[in-house]
Amino acid sequence: MNDKTETALSSDPTEVRRQKLGQLRETIGDVYPAHFHRTMTNAELAAKYETLELDTESGDVVTVAGRVYSSRNSGMFMDIHDASGKIQIFSHKDTTPEEARALLPMIDIGDIIGVTGVVRRTKRGELTINAQEIVMLTKSLLPMPEKWNGIADVEIRYRKRHLDIMSNEESKLRFQQRSKIVSGIRRFMENDGFMEVETPMLHSVYGGATAEPFKTHHNTLKLDMYLRIAPELFLKRTLVSGLTDKVFEINRNFRNEGVSTRHNPEFTMMECYWAYADYEDIMDLVERLFAELAVKIHGSTEFAYGDKEISFKGPFKRVPMPDAVKEATGIDFLAIKTDEEARAAAKAAGFEVEKDWTWGECLAFIFEEKVEGTLIQPSHVTHFPKDISPFAKEVPGEPRLVERFETYCNTWELGNAFSELNDPEEQRARMVEQLEQAHARGEKSKQLDDEFLDAIDQGMPPAGGLGIGVDRLIMLLTNAPSIRDVILFPARRAKAD
Repeated sequence: MNDKTETALSSDPTEVRRQKLGQLRETIGDVYPAHFHRTMTNAELAAKYETLELDTESGDVVTVAGRVYSSRNSGMFMDIHDASGKIQIFSHKDTTPEEARALLPMIDIGDIIGVTGVVRRTKRGELTINAQEIVMLTKSLLPMPEKWNGIADVEIRYRKRHLDIMSNEESKLRFQQRSKIVSGIRRFMENDGFMEVETPMLHSVYGGATAEPFKTHHNTLKLDMYLRIAPELFLKRTLVSGLTDKVFEINRNFRNEGVSTRHNPEFTMMECYWAYADYEDIMDLVERLFAELAVKIHGSTEFAYGDKEISFKGPFKRVPMPDAVKEATGIDFLAIKTDEEARAAAKAAGFEVEKDWTWGECLAFIFEEKVEGTLIQPSHVTHFPKDISPFAKEVPGEPRLVERFETYCNTWELGNAFSELNDPEEQRARMVEQLEQAHARGEKSKQLDDEFLDAIDQGMPPAGGLGIGVDRLIMLLTNAPSIRDVILFPARRAKAD
């Protein structure tokens, strides 16, 4: 079948493919076979014959399979790609039987084929298979995106990720790296003595963080439930149980909130708790983990993000939040005694604050406005206000601050950690206060987690706890401009929108 025949058949490329499918069914029968045995991947082939000289035939017969990405000279030359790379296929009357060559007019870019033949290297250095047999494995009914330009429409890239990966090597590599990073986190934690567990994704009482939940209903139990916003309270109950002193979970969380370049309603966290450790031990763990991941992806603790050079070589800068704000604005919050004085100092410095904000809320707001955007290299910001950190232990000698840190890099928060509160009476008091605040905000469905409080009454050892935003960390390590670039199938608006 030639181009003139195709034009005669139809001017619609999709219809041409369907007509070819019909002809293939008539001539070869099964166009979508259930199985095909290949002897090696394209990457394995390239590695094995790396030293094969120019214009040399190996004599070895191999079988490969992949999607056709390009076709030249009426199919005499084709490039097929599998997940590992590409290989050139050469079909010529001197080496390829007529039965195999008869398939070439039926093969379109995007089809998946299997090829058996002899490995050679061309005069130009291209590793090639001289086809002896060609098998149709999948007929593609839709044309592929243009390989060299990829998909220009960003929304289509996210909605049709399969096409994005087909046409964009950067996207393909990024998701391969994502897999390595998640695997690297798991191996690091296990090698550090942490035990991985799985906690429920459906909660009858949501908690562990302040966020709007997604709501669902359990028909059998006749119970409204929530997709988890954090695994914290279940992981702490694991520490109470004595199952392990070091526990972690790589988990999916769901927060019914905004979408942005750094936020997705469904996201991945690594959360861990370490008995008999505190937030300084956790800082060391974060630095070791980040350095190992950078080396795993880049071969070095130094790497580029956009036009910035980032270094994950420890130790990271450590700065208390009041000190960072004082350096940036001159306001010494530790010398301010009351909420009223804090609001007055903020207003005098040109910040608009709410009339009911506390000392800690003013401090945190000014930090976000003046300091957060300056934190390019990885930094641990410590000593958060107790007002905004209800589940962390107080800093000795300064009851307004707690043993909490957040790790920032490229101005983003990547991790959040506490010396965990384990005083059951104080824990209950703070959770009741948090519940009252939630109800005041209109969150009437928010409830007290009595099962968690009952577990804490049993006694939880002192511990350091940590949550790392895996998606943001992957963005940084893979030079991705948006969180949707590192999530295979991100949340999207309805197609009509």
